[in-house]
Amino acid sequence: MPEVPPSRQQLDDQLSQRFIALDPAGYFLIRIDREAAELVVEHYGNGIDERGLATDPDTGEVLSCRGGGVRAPLAVFRGCSAKQLGIDLTEGPGPHPLTCLDHALYLGRELQRAQACLEQRIEYIQD
Repeated sequence: MPEVPPSRQQLDDQLSQRFIALDPAGYFLIRIDREAAELVVEHYGNGIDERGLATDPDTGEVLSCRGGGVRAPLAVFRGCSAKQLGIDLTEGPGPHPLTCLDHALYLGRELQRAQACLEQRIEYIQD
């Protein structure tokens, strides 16, 4: 009997478990500002320790994915569409806060999801 290929969801779940090298330029938090009808992208800097974990560039402490101290973003980008923000992040006058192609692709996917949630008036949770 031939092997059944995985479903799209199963494949995505498997791919989500792969090792991802962090972008040394930092990370992004995406949210929706419903009142302004905009997508908001906050860029935060980080260091990367010898284990590949993100660290606070000021203290060297490993950053928690579950919150922690309040950090100020290095930059805030706002726009009404994923395309607008993608262009701002990669084509504007710079500096561009991305150094890894896989990070840029991830941001594009997440911005598309956030835009769809904004348009459909549903909750957006960054993956």
